[in-house]
Amino acid sequence: MASSSPLLGTPPPDTRPLYALTLRLMAALAISVNFACVKWAGDRGVHVVETLFYRQLLSLPLAFFMLMIGPGIASIRTTRLGMHASRTLVGVTGMFLNFGAVILLPLAEVTTIGFTVPIFATILSVLFLGERPGMHRWLAVLVGFMGVLVIINPGGSHAGISQFGLGVAMAGAIVTSFVSLLLRQIGRTEAPTTTVFYFAALSLPPLMVAMVFYGQWHDAGTMAILVLMGIAGGVAQLCMTSSLRWGPVSLVLPMDYSTLLWSTLFGWMLWSNWPGPTTWIGAAIIAGSSFYIAWRERIRRRTTVKTALSTE
Repeated sequence: MASSSPLLGTPPPDTRPLYALTLRLMAALAISVNFACVKWAGDRGVHVVETLFYRQLLSLPLAFFMLMIGPGIASIRTTRLGMHASRTLVGVTGMFLNFGAVILLPLAEVTTIGFTVPIFATILSVLFLGERPGMHRWLAVLVGFMGVLVIINPGGSHAGISQFGLGVAMAGAIVTSFVSLLLRQIGRTEAPTTTVFYFAALSLPPLMVAMVFYGQWHDAGTMAILVLMGIAGGVAQLCMTSSLRWGPVSLVLPMDYSTLLWSTLFGWMLWSNWPGPTTWIGAAIIAGSSFYIAWRERIRRRTTVKTALSTE
């Protein structure tokens, strides 16, 4: 009997690397469009609470679609509602910070700082999960923070870059790292489609309450931007999930760094922003350290599996 896919609950398909890479590249483009729309809507007076509400509202139909083509509606039964609520609280907080950073900073800088999530996740896994990374991973973390310092350029001039915005972006990366830890815990018993559903469903009631205070009526053009934002976010989520059905993480994850290219292009086209040399240098350092952390994690898991098999 075929085992179930850990992603959608369907029999695992044959690996299709090119298809997986294409899906991940599409996800990177959709994420960049999503962030560009957040910034564009912010320029037109849309509050960040509104962007969160419309993002989650439009992701709910996607969650139902993923459930129906995957494990079915019955899979939303759970005994870990408290864990899903915690993930929702942390996830919405992370989105609030990330969307706020997008409004405050050029897109390329926000995207680059977002690459630090694996670095912070390594540190948090030590503090909260009791993991013990080796010297190689700690060195990668240290190098990654050097890349952050290059971008922030403490004590130097950073024309047009909000220091407050940089702080918000860093806070968003840290909170997003907490999300990755929670997802790791939830993923031991719950299908990703179930987690996606509860994230949308549980976040909407408090966001609806917040909309009473922050919701506004916008012109047709602004509403179209918000709809595009929601669709792009949903497409990104679907493509990211599907890419992992057809290719391993180590293959598809590097494609995420193409978001920097798209963010740079959109920033130049819509706001005439072009990253300075410190951003490009810092991005290369952070990306290199993140690649190395991912590679060491793959080696560690492979060693763990071999050890487990040898003791059977």
